[in-house]
Amino acid sequence: MEQTKSKSGKRNKIIYWIATLWLSLGMTATGIVQLLQNKDEAAMFGRLGYPMYLLIIIGVWKMLGVIAVLVPKFPLVKEWAYAGFFFVMSGAVISHLAVNDAPAELFGPLLLIVLTIVSWYFRPANRKLLSLNN
Repeated sequence: MEQTKSKSGKRNKIIYWIATLWLSLGMTATGIVQLLQNKDEAAMFGRLGYPMYLLIIIGVWKMLGVIAVLVPKFPLVKEWAYAGFFFVMSGAVISHLAVNDAPAELFGPLLLIVLTIVSWYFRPANRKLLSLNN
């Protein structure tokens, strides 16, 4: 029984780190593109109807969110970062749907939503908020 628990714990840790590293890479890459106000990113933002200053705001919050998710401790800040990632990526999906973008435009945001959920779900106990029931 103990060996099974150990194997599942190791498996969960591997799943967590793979999802978290890919999530962090995706958020960092898109955050940098937004901070630099890349021409294509700015054009897409304009097409979606958003002001250009929002690129900087989202880019900064993505970078801070990546730091929050990766550094040890600060579980409450991690919860906020995961929530922020989920909100901004689900907002991206809804925005693309609202302007009838091609389904291919949904791939990036949907992938980042899945990675956010997987990383959050499989995070180790030392990266979770303590339950009031514990």
